[in-house]
Amino acid sequence: MLSRLLVLLVVLLGCRPTPPFQYASPKLKGVNLVAPPRKPDSSAVLAPVRAIGGEWVAIVPYGFCRKGDPHFFFSENRPKTERRGWQWWGETTEGVAGTVAMARQQGLKTMLKPHVWMQGGSHLDLEFSTEADWQSFEHDYAQYVLHFARLADSLHVDLYCITTELDRFAMARPAFWQRLIGQVRQLYKGPLTYAANWDRYEQIPFWPQLDYVGVDAYFPLNDSRTPSVKALVKGWQPHLKTLASISSQTQKPVLFTEFGYRSCDYAGRQPWESESDCTPNETAQANAYAALLDTVWPQPWFAGGFAWKWFVDTSHRHHERDQFSPQDKPAGATLSRAWR
Repeated sequence: MLSRLLVLLVVLLGCRPTPPFQYASPKLKGVNLVAPPRKPDSSAVLAPVRAIGGEWVAIVPYGFCRKGDPHFFFSENRPKTERRGWQWWGETTEGVAGTVAMARQQGLKTMLKPHVWMQGGSHLDLEFSTEADWQSFEHDYAQYVLHFARLADSLHVDLYCITTELDRFAMARPAFWQRLIGQVRQLYKGPLTYAANWDRYEQIPFWPQLDYVGVDAYFPLNDSRTPSVKALVKGWQPHLKTLASISSQTQKPVLFTEFGYRSCDYAGRQPWESESDCTPNETAQANAYAALLDTVWPQPWFAGGFAWKWFVDTSHRHHERDQFSPQDKPAGATLSRAWR
């Protein structure tokens, strides 16, 4: 009888639900920088981030590939004779180092966040049909990630996001990613995350090896032209449950590596959409920001996030086409009220 009771006790203990995760550190209040084409004159270009209450910036050095081509290019794996003028200053090794220095002068912390730009397709669906092509791409891509891991460590970057939204690749080749994360850990001593797309973050196989569950949080919330804050808060409810669940399962905080909305009609319907026509609607954008800040920010499992996107080169900002930036809009004021 005693042995049966012991077995029953072990079974019951094993069936206990995983306790909710509690994030005890200060929440990250950041913006994703648009890399400037040229070196800014001074660090004062980042002062507006501090002015709205921001404390972090994400620096995004793009690398490039073509759909179906098993090669990957970034500033450091191109011939030296071709590097000058090939890429915006802020995306180069020199520009990343310069931006980290400017951020530090403004009292800002930094996340380094490599991102793929695919010509002729979407990086979200990157895949190859042969093992040889996979291995060719993985060789090039590992050089890219490890180069910036070394740089992140040498510059004492506060957080390294190993990749952005290569979710199909992550699910198709988990052994590559597990090996790559181990290599990154040998080079960079700080915390790590990965930026998963909002609809695939539950399927990423390597969260246990990272420090944050990173999510690019473009969740659909409401189909109205100008949804109210109340309606958008309601739209968040099913997503909150899923986010809380993965935080509990992994015992990791959830970090929004990107969040944002266009200042357009129907801003809450498909927040990931950036190419469709835009009928300006700054109220819709501001309401969406308010709903996220009211609903998600207080969650005990939530580690904060980085708004998409913030222009360093203010002259370049006036040519923004996708209308995501909250700068000089009611959404920016909403963000400032919450963060300050």
